[in-house]
Amino acid sequence: MNQEIQKQELQIKGADGRSITLDLTVPKSKTPVPVMVFCHGFKGFKDWGHFNWMAEEMAKQGLAVLKFNFSHNGVTPQNLNEITDLETFSLNNYSKELKDVKAVIDFIDKNAKEYKIDAFRISIVGHSRGGGIALLAGAEDKRITKIALWASLSDFEPFFRPETIEEWEKNGVVYAVNKRTGIKLPLKKQFYEDYIQNKDSLDILKAAKLLDKPLLILHGDEDESVPVTHAEALYQTVLHSIFIKSEGVGHTFTGKHPFDPETDVTEELEVLVENTFEFITDEPDEDELNITEE
Repeated sequence: MNQEIQKQELQIKGADGRSITLDLTVPKSKTPVPVMVFCHGFKGFKDWGHFNWMAEEMAKQGLAVLKFNFSHNGVTPQNLNEITDLETFSLNNYSKELKDVKAVIDFIDKNAKEYKIDAFRISIVGHSRGGGIALLAGAEDKRITKIALWASLSDFEPFFRPETIEEWEKNGVVYAVNKRTGIKLPLKKQFYEDYIQNKDSLDILKAAKLLDKPLLILHGDEDESVPVTHAEALYQTVLHSIFIKSEGVGHTFTGKHPFDPETDVTEELEVLVENTFEFITDEPDEDELNITEE
């Protein structure tokens, strides 16, 4: 099946009234189709690397894909391929990202008929930090029916290192260097303060323990940013989950930015998309639950 697709770029309001830029890629269909919401990770954005190729491939197979920029990710509608709004980036936090996800799900709920989307089949997929957000949102929002995690965190706290907290206390801001561009990305102390104030509701494994929805965990065993132990912790916590561990694969599953779909599609990316698509579109099979594949 290789359906004709169409793509629309839209804007909605997110946390603090700031804009969320989203794109919706849908197959041309006479009947409503399921939809996958995609959450990018830290220092990421909806048009990073292979994400557009991924959305088009899934839509050609009959799945609507909605990708969006978190309202405070530092990417502006005027430049969708780089983080340029450093002030907005510095004001981002986990709570704002969860509010953004709710705004996106509300948008789908309200406009499903117009875009021929099945509002009763909303899945959410998150990469890296976006995976933690996706699980928290999916555990909370009854409208989300399935969750898939790409190289996801299982716990936010280990990334608040003592030396980082000390720097926040001293200077009110820390900087994360974008290795690709060399730009120093600021994060103000409010990021840490929001986490401390909302620590209980931002506990990924706590939310996972109560999860009653299908969960797919995809992780490379050579992930240099989020160790595969995070995936193992999630798998051990969610007894009905499916865990697929990819040998020799890093944090982006070989994806890179910029990305050329004519030359940069790898077997690893094809497997990633295929596994995610099948999980979202198939009915869960009890015999396949809590299986590790390597």
